Amino acid sequence: MTIQENKAKKDIPKSGLRFEKVSFTWPSGEKALNKCSFSIPGPGLWMIVGKNGSGKSTLFRLISGLIQPNEGTIYCDLKPALMFQNPDHQILLPTCGSDLLLNLPKQLTPQQRKLQIQVCLKNVGLEGMASRPIHTLSGGQKQRLALAGALASEASLLLLDEPTALLDPLSQKNVLSTVKKLCHRPNSPLTALWITHRLAELNHADGAIVMKKGCLGSLKPSFELKQLLKRLPRGGAER
Repeated sequence: MTIQENKAKKDIPKSGLRFEKVSFTWPSGEKALNKCSFSIPGPGLWMIVGKNGSGKSTLFRLISGLIQPNEGTIYCDLKPALMFQNPDHQILLPTCGSDLLLNLPKQLTPQQRKLQIQVCLKNVGLEGMASRPIHTLSGGQKQRLALAGALASEASLLLLDEPTALLDPLSQKNVLSTVKKLCHRPNSPLTALWITHRLAELNHADGAIVMKKGCLGSLKPSFELKQLLKRLPRGGAER
């Protein structure tokens, strides 16, 4: 059930994201989540580490409202935006500026739209590239443009499904640093939930959770979790 169906529950936080014993089973009978409970304490860069098939993508679909849980309660008063491994799957129009127009609030005036496009591009390191054709962008630039699209939509929760998987090391670093900067900006910091297989990326997280076979561990400091995973048998956390 959603929070709207369970408003009387007293231990639900006033804002943020929280799962209370959430379970989800696909029509095929495959159980993707099994009584998952966790909460995100506030704005910041939070990561989920787990192998393929552990239930991470199902978790994101539940948070974004694309599917509903079979059991449990989901509380989320943040506006989510999904980012995928391949930015080409969410970039639709031929230039950076025209693509961002799709995500802007409809009530803005033409001048406000133009200003917002400039601000969003600047915030992701693509300043002055509103007229730049999409096909001339690198993979890392496309991923940062997808991030600008989330900002344009006024999202307050970024759901990042291995956003650096297809990028070279320098682009991986640029995307990661951009997201972290947005999560810690003085005004309107964002909350980001980032799926990763790369233990090195935990160095940049405010905290992280291990997901295994549809179950979530507790949120831990990222350095502590990284040391724990390093001691696991090979393949325990990464592909």
